[in-house]
Amino acid sequence: MSDAGYSLSDTQAQAILDLRLHRLTGLEQKKILKEFDEILLRIQDLLEILSDPERLRTVIKDELREVKEQFQDPRRTEIWAHRLGFDPADLVAPQEVVVTLSHEGYVKWQSVDVYVAQRRGGKGKTAATTKEEDFVERLFVANTHDTLLCFSSRGKVYWLKVYQLPEASRIARGKPIVNLLPHMESGERISAVLPLQNFDQEGFVLLATARGLVKKTPLREYSRPRSTGIIGIDLMDDDALVGVAITDGRQDIMLASSTGKMARFQESQVRSMGRVSRGVIGMRLKGDARVIALLVANDGLVLSATENGYGKCTRIEDFPCKGRGGQGVISIQTSERNGAVVSALLMDGNEEMMLITNGGKLVRTRVAEVSVLGRNTQGVKLISLASDERLVGVGRVVDLDVTEVLDAPLNGQLEADSPNGAVADGAAPSQAIDDAQNDAQNEDAAGADVED
Repeated sequence: MSDAGYSLSDTQAQAILDLRLHRLTGLEQKKILKEFDEILLRIQDLLEILSDPERLRTVIKDELREVKEQFQDPRRTEIWAHRLGFDPADLVAPQEVVVTLSHEGYVKWQSVDVYVAQRRGGKGKTAATTKEEDFVERLFVANTHDTLLCFSSRGKVYWLKVYQLPEASRIARGKPIVNLLPHMESGERISAVLPLQNFDQEGFVLLATARGLVKKTPLREYSRPRSTGIIGIDLMDDDALVGVAITDGRQDIMLASSTGKMARFQESQVRSMGRVSRGVIGMRLKGDARVIALLVANDGLVLSATENGYGKCTRIEDFPCKGRGGQGVISIQTSERNGAVVSALLMDGNEEMMLITNGGKLVRTRVAEVSVLGRNTQGVKLISLASDERLVGVGRVVDLDVTEVLDAPLNGQLEADSPNGAVADGAAPSQAIDDAQNDAQNEDAAGADVED
């Protein structure tokens, strides 16, 4: 060793040069074997750790403590267990939209701005297109933050915000409303949909069942939504919800039965009760009769239709207001020719209607072409049916030109109808309306009323 560094002597240098090559190779081989033995020991140790849960937990704890000691520093991001009142509605801008609901339950919304103002005589814009066997049945204007009360056939109530409905173009069908309510049970279907601005307004939800029961519940009872729905009315096993309406407590209520009777009484005769109650008798039924419709009496006509394809319009004032719980008066004769009543709707005479048969046939015709007759008559032919075919329902067809609907206020009624003058294929008036001979025959058949 010197100031210049370490140096070898001539003897040392010569000794290194005299080493044989196999001795140098042997030194490297010992290193590799030693490393191999160490790897085998490491593998054995890891296998023992994996086979012993207690030792595995100990190793994990030791490694976490080591990481903590090496990288510990104060957390800069705060983690809170609760949200600060976040509501998805806060992310949705309030705006007026047009909501459409088809007969088969397809629903959607689109901005009111889509329907720009047109000059007088304009053709308007179509609100939706549907399948050949479907049609738009309900159309209304609402705010994106408004609530839809969805009543099911089993008496339960579900909530939907308008902004939760799918936004779609004018030519799109939308999405089935049942797909937006994942907690519905098998076989359950939506019977009625009511739009509401808020639950603070005065009013009642009036419900009617197929067994003739009615129930009136304050609107505020439905102000606490649940994702799984709540009980709207306690139904018996053989009962079903047939109609729902929002009222002010001072309306006249009309119940139509399958036997051609119509009961009209004041809403004040139905006391207010809670959600889980069954209600009170609104109409007494005999035999296998069932209530088929709930109507809130306003100015207009009552369109009655029977399973054999006959029907008529009758003025509302022709139905006397009686006490609750009666059998009602005759609204249309259910003779062998007519069969049972399948539908009763309130009309103003300017709409169009869709006749639906059990064979899947749909016939569209104008209500104005149906004769206005007295209560105790048989009506006229609405549709020609095959020998094994029956009429199963009548739907109100909403005008797809929404120009007049945009100015209508939201009042809990879904229907905002106006005639558009179109007749669907196969729905010519000659096929839907019989000739005047039936009118004369029905007027001659008038008889005494049957009342409770």
